[in-house]
Amino acid sequence: MTTPPHPTPPPLKLDVGTGASPGAADAAITAEQRGVDRVLVPETAQDPFQLLAVAASRTSRIEVATGVAIAFARTPMTLASSAWTLQQISGGRAVIGLGSQVKAHITRRFAMPWSQPAARMQEFVAATRAVWHSWQTGEKLDFQGEFYRHSLMNPLFDPGPVAQGPPLVLVAAVGPRMAAAAGAVGDGVICHPFSTVPYVAAQLAPRVLAARAEAEAARAPWTGRPFEIAGNVLVATGRTEAEYEHGLAGIRERIAFYGSTPAYRGVLEHHGWGALQEELRTLSLAGRWEEMGRLVDDDVLNAFAVVAESPAAAGKLIRERSTGVYDRVSVSLAAGADPDLALDVLDGVRNG
Repeated sequence: MTTPPHPTPPPLKLDVGTGASPGAADAAITAEQRGVDRVLVPETAQDPFQLLAVAASRTSRIEVATGVAIAFARTPMTLASSAWTLQQISGGRAVIGLGSQVKAHITRRFAMPWSQPAARMQEFVAATRAVWHSWQTGEKLDFQGEFYRHSLMNPLFDPGPVAQGPPLVLVAAVGPRMAAAAGAVGDGVICHPFSTVPYVAAQLAPRVLAARAEAEAARAPWTGRPFEIAGNVLVATGRTEAEYEHGLAGIRERIAFYGSTPAYRGVLEHHGWGALQEELRTLSLAGRWEEMGRLVDDDVLNAFAVVAESPAAAGKLIRERSTGVYDRVSVSLAAGADPDLALDVLDGVRNG
């Protein structure tokens, strides 16, 4: 008896991040011209929804996504409104990436409540979907949860249906609980740059997909759309030796910075490097930032990042590592890198 061949995974979808600046719209235009599938705008110093609305008005094909918006800085109703407006302006190209942030930012920067982040995120997305369902169908809004309750909607505040339906919602996750929340209520999961492919394959994806299977079995209405696992790949590369060396140093420092965060220790422990987290944490608390990067040896570097001396080679390595684990990828470069370098790497993913 002949064993049937495994189906060939589809090509990776390609995403590119931009800075949260007025130049995001120009970056989206360039990305669209270069064949990129989705442009991502983070929530840092500028409001991503406003930047993406401008980008959407100046493009026609590329998806426009928050990468990520901070869920707990908002209520489900305020997020629902911003996302719905972007979906209308873009003609159905909006993608809402959501992240929880950490307690200090939510309570001290945004002055919003913090508790049980995974459970809260799952309910946050469910509540947002309930608001969208009311707008799309005209049905009465009545969401009653542990953290959020929405039961008032009159015609003055109802924007009405969108022909393309609600936006996609992707939830950023590092740990298993948030991964399960993403699978339960999201259209996809966004893997943190501080995630290795082995960690995602062994720890994250099984929990995401098990929760997704439960949602599909319950016939949750959003499960009619394919689920996405989006990878965000740290890359050290360059078109010149100087650019390569800059990238190498910068990515070591980025790995060290992420590794010093207690919430990310599980990723290091998966590889047997739990003690490294304690060393990095100690240095970070002492403000010894320059020393931290030197603790990231080549084994750690190559586990967390793609390292290659040319963008084309980097793209080929991303494709080899990521195909079959991720459905789509974006590229994270060292701080200060030329944004066009990310597009060159994505060309390498596509053509290498």
